[in-house]
Amino acid sequence: MKCMMTGGSGFIGRSLYPQLKSLGHRVRCGLRHASTPAGMHSADFVDVGSIDAFTDWGRVLFDAEVVVHLAARAHVIRERNLDPLSEFRTVNVQGTLNLARQAADSGVCRFVFISSIGVNGSESVRPFTEVDVPAPQEPYAVSKMEAETGLFEIGKKTGMEVVVIRPPLVYGAGAPGNFGRLIKAVKSGIPLPFGAVHNQRTLVGIDNLTSLIACCIEHPSAANQVFLAGDAEDISTSDLLRLVGESLNRRARLIPVPVALMEAIGSAVGRRATVRKICGSLQIDISKAREVLGWEPPLSAVEGLKRAALEVRL
Repeated sequence: MKCMMTGGSGFIGRSLYPQLKSLGHRVRCGLRHASTPAGMHSADFVDVGSIDAFTDWGRVLFDAEVVVHLAARAHVIRERNLDPLSEFRTVNVQGTLNLARQAADSGVCRFVFISSIGVNGSESVRPFTEVDVPAPQEPYAVSKMEAETGLFEIGKKTGMEVVVIRPPLVYGAGAPGNFGRLIKAVKSGIPLPFGAVHNQRTLVGIDNLTSLIACCIEHPSAANQVFLAGDAEDISTSDLLRLVGESLNRRARLIPVPVALMEAIGSAVGRRATVRKICGSLQIDISKAREVLGWEPPLSAVEGLKRAALEVRL
C-alpha cells in the first residue's frame, strides 16, 4: 500500500512510520519543516510549509492510495490569542479539508483522520461510545469535530473512504502534554497531590494506537466509520503514577489532597481544566473496534506504561 502521512516528525508519527514500513507499506510524509527525524529516510519526507487552506500537497499525494492525517494544532497550554478557536480551525479544519479535497482529486482511496476523544466530551459518567452525540468542550475538540463533519461530506461527494479514530491521552516515551509532565514530575521525586484521586481513565499506549491505525489503513470494514481508541483496561491517576514510579525505580511520592481542594486551587490560578483532566474520569468503550475490525490492543495498560517508563529511563 502506498501511504501518504502527515505529522511524521511528531510523537505518533515517529512510531507509526517505522511500523508501516515494517508492514511493507511505502510511506511518504509531508512535513511543516524540512528536517527529517533521526533514523528515518530523508527521501520519504517532503517539506510542505504551513498547513492551512492553501497548502499544496501535490508533491506528497502523487500515486498515494491512503492518507493518514496526524498533523494538528494541539497542546497549547496557555492560549494568548483572543480567539483560540479560529487558530485551531486554520490548521485542524481548513488545513484538513484542503488536504482531503486534494487527496480525493488525486485518486486517494481512503483518508484516515486522527481526531480526539474530546469530540465526545471532557469527562464521562459512563464509557463513551461512537454513537454518543458529540459534546466537545474545548476549542481544540470543537475543531476536530468540525473537521470530522467536513471529511464525511467530502467522502460522500467524492467516494473517497473516510476513517476517523478518536484517541484519548496517548502515552509513551517522549509523549507531549500531561503524560510527559507527569513522567518528569515522578522522576524529579517531588511530592504530588494525587494520592486521593480514585478516578477511572482510559488511556492509549502509542503501540496500541499505531496498531489500530495500521489496521484501519487496510481493513475493508473500516470504511466510513468512527472508532474510539484505547487500552483494554482503565486506570486511576494515582495508580498510573505508582506504575510509572516502579518502572523508573523511583517511588511516586503521592500526597492525599482532596480533589475538591485541588479544583478550588486550580480555579484560583486559571488551571481548573487541567486539574479536571488529571483527576476526572474519562472511560472509553473500544468494543466497536474489536467487533468490526477484529482488533485487540497488543499491550495491556500495565505493559504499555512500564515500557514507556523504561524507555524514558534508558
